[in-house]
Amino acid sequence: MSMPPYLRTFSLEGKVALVTGSGRGLGLEIARALAGSGAHVLLNGRDAERLEAQAEAIRAAGGAASALAFDIADRAAVRNAFARIEAEFGCLDVLVQNVGQRNRKPLQEFSDAEIDALVHVNLSAGLVLAREAARLMLPRKAGRLIAVTSIAGQVARPGDAVYATAKGGLSGMVRALAAEYGAHGITSNGIAPGFFATETNAAIVGNPELSAYFEGRTPMRRWGRPEEIAGAAVFLASAAASYVNGHLLVVDGGATILM
Repeated sequence: MSMPPYLRTFSLEGKVALVTGSGRGLGLEIARALAGSGAHVLLNGRDAERLEAQAEAIRAAGGAASALAFDIADRAAVRNAFARIEAEFGCLDVLVQNVGQRNRKPLQEFSDAEIDALVHVNLSAGLVLAREAARLMLPRKAGRLIAVTSIAGQVARPGDAVYATAKGGLSGMVRALAAEYGAHGITSNGIAPGFFATETNAAIVGNPELSAYFEGRTPMRRWGRPEEIAGAAVFLASAAASYVNGHLLVVDGGATILM
């Protein structure tokens, strides 16, 4: 049975996509979904062995994937990685920025170095990644820049000021890049996840009191399953989203609309 014509606009057949932080969690689910939609996915992280294992699993399932280990906080390593992408594939169609770090504690307890490090990984590194990806996209006048931000960029709670500030800046970056590159055929959009039951949140999910609090903050009264982030990424990466630019797609079960 052939694919219905309109569904083909969601296909990523022949596309090359880089997903940072895709060794586990939301990044891995996004990578799996992009590969399942036809893209050759480059899985990124710092653990080369883990990345290769995940890439092999995607290939075993019929997808196309390669491991590309580098630290997104290392600017020289980023430049080298994009040079490798250009040499091997000749292009990059989709960049999904997913790496994020969190350090929950009062602002008064942060050192200058800790502030700088958290802002660099969660925000500054994103600008460098987008710049390098755009270098490969501009000659073809086509591309998708997608940043995984957080609802913490829109709402805040005590003890999380640096992370929330950086994520708010990342949402601003999405809009700025939409204005910067829109006329060149490159769209820029963001995905803002809410409360997801990832490995990173395992301690919270496993704590009955804390878990009940976060579930109660969501109209659907449950944590998001990691695979539930994937459809948003496929949509924004596809031709179906060709006129979506500068948008922040919130995937939070309704948490940010609940009074």
